[in-house]
Amino acid sequence: MRASACVVGLSLLLAGVAPAQDSLNCRLVGSCATPHDAYGVAAAGNYAYVAAGEAGLRVISVADPAHPSEVGYYDTPGSALGVAVAGNYAYVADFDAGLRVISVVDPSHPSEVGYCDTPDNVCVAVAGEYAYVGNKVPYVGAVLRVISVADPAHPSEVGYYDTLGRAWGVAVAGNYAYVADYDAGLRVISVADPAHPSEVGYCGTPVDAYGVAVAGNYAYVADQAAVFWVISVADPAHPSEVGYCVTPGSAYGVALAESYAYVADGQYGLRVTSVSDPAHPSEVGYYDRPGYAWGVAVAGDYAYVADEAGLRIVQFYGGGIEESLKPQAACPRPTPTVVRGVLFLSEATGRKPQAASWLLDAAGRKVVKLHTGANDVSRLSPGVYFVRQASGVTRSASSVAKVVIAR
Repeated sequence: MRASACVVGLSLLLAGVAPAQDSLNCRLVGSCATPHDAYGVAAAGNYAYVAAGEAGLRVISVADPAHPSEVGYYDTPGSALGVAVAGNYAYVADFDAGLRVISVVDPSHPSEVGYCDTPDNVCVAVAGEYAYVGNKVPYVGAVLRVISVADPAHPSEVGYYDTLGRAWGVAVAGNYAYVADYDAGLRVISVADPAHPSEVGYCGTPVDAYGVAVAGNYAYVADQAAVFWVISVADPAHPSEVGYCVTPGSAYGVALAESYAYVADGQYGLRVTSVSDPAHPSEVGYYDRPGYAWGVAVAGDYAYVADEAGLRIVQFYGGGIEESLKPQAACPRPTPTVVRGVLFLSEATGRKPQAASWLLDAAGRKVVKLHTGANDVSRLSPGVYFVRQASGVTRSASSVAKVVIAR
């Protein structure tokens, strides 16, 4: 198996002596076993919804991430491989049992309210009044199906598109569905007219595209060939590869949060990749423990990993601390070097901030969320901290300054 070709050199945070099982900026917070391998996961509020194969849908409370616990389940008739959650419903891609619509208004007693009989469902995404279901049947029938879920009790297929490969992953943004189409790469499908979806562009990948996530002008594709691809979709008719990062395992699933992509990397667990520079994505953290990671979702400060042992909750502490000599986000007044009791944060220049400012410890862990003006830090232990202040110009642009909190 190839070693990662793009691990960044964060000597303090990522250095380890083989056979290290995780980077120092990732830690396992909690786990919850499922009766069968977990293949897909979605997170919403205080719950994680796990597609657990022949064990159906499992509802796991993550209100206390250190002690996740199953609170309810619904044994679907097929094999649950993918799940999406919107409002009070979980939508389960239940392989040969079609799309199942499960009410989770009472998480302790999930119940089916409707279904749509479609073949070999392996993935699902929901946007507005439609569910987009991917099938793994190659070259015959419809591989991407568009299903109206306006009436959850009576979901019905309204359109389809027969892609060239097998739709193992699907993401929807705006008027487009992005399909990880196995050996046919990434397919861009217009769903502006749900009754008549049509392909507008594609970008080949070397082996088998399994997972996809989309944010802004980029699609992020997990390829079983141990490669994580960044593909520009600024022009949906001509998607093009702009960067990639080699992973040590087999990339199956991907989720995005801020400027990071979280990759479910098969036998090599969770890999965290910085995508702040789309042309040069780089691995900045990993959690590699026994188990086979199939799917991942991110919510808040946690990554929820579906693997053969069930659900694992992993916290990523960030890509490290580095003081910028020429910070991208300039502060009109520098943050004081030594503070006692109160840390005053001046307003960053640029547009209204789109990302939070944080006080971090020396390991890069978030300690206190900061706001413009006076921040009470009197309860913190004395020592060296770092202020990461968002610029508001882009999500990744920020300045980092060191402060010493003294009594």
